[in-house]
Amino acid sequence: MPLIALWSSNRAAIDEFTIEQVVATAGDGNLRDGSVCSQELRAYFSEVTSSKLDIYIERCLSQHFNKSGMVLQDLVNELGRRLDYKVTNGRYQGTSNAIGYDGLWTSPEGRTIIVEVKTTDAYRISLQTIATYRERASANGEVNLPSSILIVVGREDTGELEAQVRGSRHAWDIRLISADALIKLVQLKEDADAPDTGRKIRSLLAPMEYTRLDQMIDIMFTTAKDVETAAVVETATQVEEFGDLAPSNTVVDLSTEPTKAWEFTDAALLQEKRDLIIDALSRHEKINLIKRTRALYWDAGHTVRVACTISKRYTKRGGYPYWYAHHPAWEDFLAEGKKAFLVLGCMDLAVAFVVPWAALHSILDGLNTTRREDNFYWHIHLAESGHGELAMLIPKRDTVLRLGQFALPLNLVS
Repeated sequence: MPLIALWSSNRAAIDEFTIEQVVATAGDGNLRDGSVCSQELRAYFSEVTSSKLDIYIERCLSQHFNKSGMVLQDLVNELGRRLDYKVTNGRYQGTSNAIGYDGLWTSPEGRTIIVEVKTTDAYRISLQTIATYRERASANGEVNLPSSILIVVGREDTGELEAQVRGSRHAWDIRLISADALIKLVQLKEDADAPDTGRKIRSLLAPMEYTRLDQMIDIMFTTAKDVETAAVVETATQVEEFGDLAPSNTVVDLSTEPTKAWEFTDAALLQEKRDLIIDALSRHEKINLIKRTRALYWDAGHTVRVACTISKRYTKRGGYPYWYAHHPAWEDFLAEGKKAFLVLGCMDLAVAFVVPWAALHSILDGLNTTRREDNFYWHIHLAESGHGELAMLIPKRDTVLRLGQFALPLNLVS
């Protein structure tokens, strides 16, 4: 059975395969340029989690097998896509009439990177040859300026190759990174939330002048801060004296708020609930949703898009049982999908509410908002009827959006 058909019908079985078995199941099992095997393998990589890509990369590096270098090349290119580059896969084997790059990555900011993948730095490579790839790609319009070269090496011990680059005339155009470090950047982006974090992570892969370290420190600090914020912010809820619930997505310095009471939900439990919801939605929609950031997901073709946010149940008298913030960056992300949903998860319920983006977008002007100097969001409060039915309040229209029609049971089985 072809790989994609088997993956669609029995994912648990494929999850147990080694990467060698995955390749053997794709097409006719013969990985070569332009083959069905190659097409199916790349399609499969676009559907799996980054943690599974990490496992496959480690296998390629630790257990040499036939075509392992080609497989690693496809895996690295998929990591580029997870960093939001537009990726053109290169050829496995060069020909006289084709440019021999392993990958061509173009960032949303317009920078192009020529990617070269090496399983080891045991052998010297021709930096001039790679530079020629960039020149030829630029001449035929494939490369946007500015452009650079990124060599992805399987092993972290790249001393020989580093010395070769430093001593060459291409030193200012080439950067090196290990496959392990690249997967860490992908996972860092997936755990973050701020829209600017991806851009800053991508900037690390481009040549940068390091005499003054301010830019590097700024990238490290803001990226780490965003990941910390994304992990902690959703767990904190500010309970004020008058019962007004501030957003769980607002960062507050607890040391400066001595008069406030705080409640926390474990971040791991929130993510566990989100994983359960995304799995149920994937089954319901018969697609595979891939994590883009902490709360945002999409399918491999980026046509189906989901923002998934979680609330605990609040029991304060006079308050609402569930509260969420909807962010402009989420709204922009959903607006670009052909099919898009805001999914509201409730920690204590066995259902989630999958609100189509069109239904949400049509009522945004009826929601209350918070606007600060560097932050803006819409408030989403859920109210509960006497029969236990939940509805989204639309206070500026003095009406509600009933959520029962959007309920998704979380006990779906394959």
